[in-house]
Amino acid sequence: MREFTEQELVRREKCENLRNSGIDPFGHRFERDSFAKDIKEKYKDVEHDAFENMTDTGVLAGRIMFIRKMGKASFFTISDKTGSIQVYISINDVGEETYNLFKTADIGDIVGVKGKIMKTRTGEVTIKCLEYTHLVKALKPLPEKFHGLTDVEERYRRRYVDLIMNEESRNIAFTRPKIIRCIQSFMDNEGFVEVETPVLTPVLTGASAKPFITHHNTQDMDMYLRIALELPLKRLLVGGMEAVYEIGRTFRNEGMDPKHNPEFTLMEAYLAYSDLEGMMDLTERMYTKIANEVMHKTEYNWCGYDISLKGPWKRISMVDSIKEVTGIDFNEITDVNTALDLAMKHDIHVEEHEKTVGHIINLFFEKYVEETLIQPTFLYGHPVEISPLTKRNKDNPRFVDRFELFIGGKEFANAYTELNDPMDQLERFEDQLKERELGNDEANDIDMDFIEALEYGMPPAGGIGYGIDRLIMLFTEQDTIREVILFPTMKLK
Repeated sequence: MREFTEQELVRREKCENLRNSGIDPFGHRFERDSFAKDIKEKYKDVEHDAFENMTDTGVLAGRIMFIRKMGKASFFTISDKTGSIQVYISINDVGEETYNLFKTADIGDIVGVKGKIMKTRTGEVTIKCLEYTHLVKALKPLPEKFHGLTDVEERYRRRYVDLIMNEESRNIAFTRPKIIRCIQSFMDNEGFVEVETPVLTPVLTGASAKPFITHHNTQDMDMYLRIALELPLKRLLVGGMEAVYEIGRTFRNEGMDPKHNPEFTLMEAYLAYSDLEGMMDLTERMYTKIANEVMHKTEYNWCGYDISLKGPWKRISMVDSIKEVTGIDFNEITDVNTALDLAMKHDIHVEEHEKTVGHIINLFFEKYVEETLIQPTFLYGHPVEISPLTKRNKDNPRFVDRFELFIGGKEFANAYTELNDPMDQLERFEDQLKERELGNDEANDIDMDFIEALEYGMPPAGGIGYGIDRLIMLFTEQDTIREVILFPTMKLK
């Protein structure tokens, strides 16, 4: 049995009174012709006295966010998707019956208003209500205006209330799709085609991550929710589509923190006849377009850092970045025992499956360099051991043609000159299985259908993956991923 607060009981009583008077408490279609922001923008510079000779009207609908009830005239504020606007209502304009109906309204109710546009003596654009329509009775009161939802967890859990009360949350919610549309427009103009690939997959490939596992009843087989988009998109390159991308939900059964959510939005793009340099250029142009066309600025404050997206962005190899910080030159170190000794001297723990020079290089990078890459930096030249899907560098086969984009000490993109040699790819997959046997539970399976696809011939290509949520965090200057995902994963109460 649910228990209601005193306020909730009063609102339920008002709901019944509306029904008894022939008014549906939960309303019907309402035709509006205006939005709050548009009216305020259009009339903000019109002088107060000029409204005397104007007959402009507007029909709006929204949620009541403030009421100042007086005798025979009152003010209230309604909020729609664009913002809020003040309404003046008088018994002389709407009549006694309608005014009494208004006086039963509570903050949170949704109403329709038709009225004349005016401006108060204090200069606020206002709607002088001529017709008032009750639309929806709110049975629960909103949080107190000046404190709102003070529990951050509750803000994410009850996002609908957060959006009602928090203008910044609404702005982020509306900015996110604008950024995604901008990305789509950019990619389309670059000659890419947006496609869709399966979410359910029988083989675990495309990234190093723990999967979510589900079961297909008809085929009586376990399947994975995809951890990456890569291999299906590269199959399309084999098929001749040449320039493809996908923006889609991806799932990794891993921990949650301010930068990670188990389900997240990933974009991957693949371009035939391109390479690592092409992906760097593409990335810098895309970020610049978003900055200029959506956000209208190139300077951002993110996680306490002042970041400039003005190019050109720094490009440095992983080995050189380690040398800059520690003085150790891994170009000269090829013996695993030497590398293990260095790791021990620097208090770096090496797992059994990491006992290769390549893995130790990566461990040094993670300890000494990663968090120092504040301004946009393309870090390239990764060891082959940590890059099972990437083409080897033709000048130094110890490393691959791969880069990661770092901003504010965090990874924002991961790109490759794609591996298109089926024999090398099969060997890499087999090495992954060996790592799994040594304890790496994020190692890839062997995807033999993908090997067969490569045997038909995949053109040389560049490929890249972007974490869309983190990208939006940067552009909206949010420190936690939960601010940019409308419904982040939460523990059950």
